[in-house]
Parts: sequence; C-alpha cells; structure tokens
Amino acid sequence: MGPPGVGKGTQACGVAAHFGIPAISTGEIFRYHVKNQTPLGQQVSAIMSSGGYVPDEITNAIVAERLRLDDAAQGWLLDGYPRTAGQVEALDATMQASGEHLDAVISLTAETDLLVSRLLKRAEIEGRADDNAETIRHRMAVYHDATDPLLATYAERGLLVEVDGIGSIDEVSERITHALSVKLS
Repeated sequence: MGPPGVGKGTQACGVAAHFGIPAISTGEIFRYHVKNQTPLGQQVSAIMSSGGYVPDEITNAIVAERLRLDDAAQGWLLDGYPRTAGQVEALDATMQASGEHLDAVISLTAETDLLVSRLLKRAEIEGRADDNAETIRHRMAVYHDATDPLLATYAERGLLVEVDGIGSIDEVSERITHALSVKLS
C-alpha cells in the first residue's frame, strides 16, 4: 500500500519476484482494459481520468477472479488494493473462502509534494493522461481519506510493515526485504 507515485508497482514486481509469486496491480488491470476498449475499460475510463477510484463492486470482483488463477495458488502480492473498508472486507471474505491469510501489509511512505513532482515527471515520460497536478492532488486526498483507516486496521491486526519509499529502487527494495524478513521470521 502507499500513495500514488510512491513506487508500489516498481517495488511490487521486485518483492513478488523475490518470493516467486505474481504481483497483481488493479491499476494495470484497469489500464489494460481502457487501452483495449473492453466493456470494463469503457466503464472505468471516465472515472480514472478524473482521478476517482473504480467502485468497490467492480474492483473486488476483478481481484477475486485474479486470485483464483493458477499462478496465484502459492501466494500473491497485491499492488494498490485494498483501498477501502469494503475492499478489506471483500478481501477477507475471498481469503477465508480459500483458506488463505495475509502475511504482511507493506505500506510505502513519502511526502506528498515529492510524490506530486515524481508523478508529473512520470506523466511526461509515459504520456499518462490520468497524471496532472490537479488530478494527482485529488488522488492523494482520496487515497489518504480512504486508506489511512485501513492502515490503522492492519496495524491493529499486527500486519502493517511501514517502509520509507524514497530513495533508489535498490535502497527501497532492501528496506522492504529487510522489514519483511524481520516480520516473517
């Protein structure tokens, strides 16, 4: 977990590769559908371009479906999900139904102004229409309003592992690996 632009996707891939499990990004799933103009893509395109979040019912169904695929049988890492209390409940129900449990919840942290700058650079490089200053700040506010209570829930459950998300990819990766080794030992 972590605010937009903190490096969740980059770090998720490395952590998932380290453990030999898939990194599952709801954002990537939605961008794929938008790019390919699927019915789902048409449904979420306007929501994403305004900086809003796709409704829980849609997101929960997509995640539950993805977790049932064969490559996730030995574990998985979710990137950017859950983001609401309803998504936490849906994930809990999905895991309970399959007899799975969470080992840890990684939260990457960073200062907002630094993340806005990072996302504006990414927008230039990748041509992402969903990344402009106004939309980014809106996404940050939405993220904190919706997600801060979830972080508190996972902290209460003893699952939260907070890691500074600022630094080189390797530095942050080392922090995550170390924090997880301590948490999982």
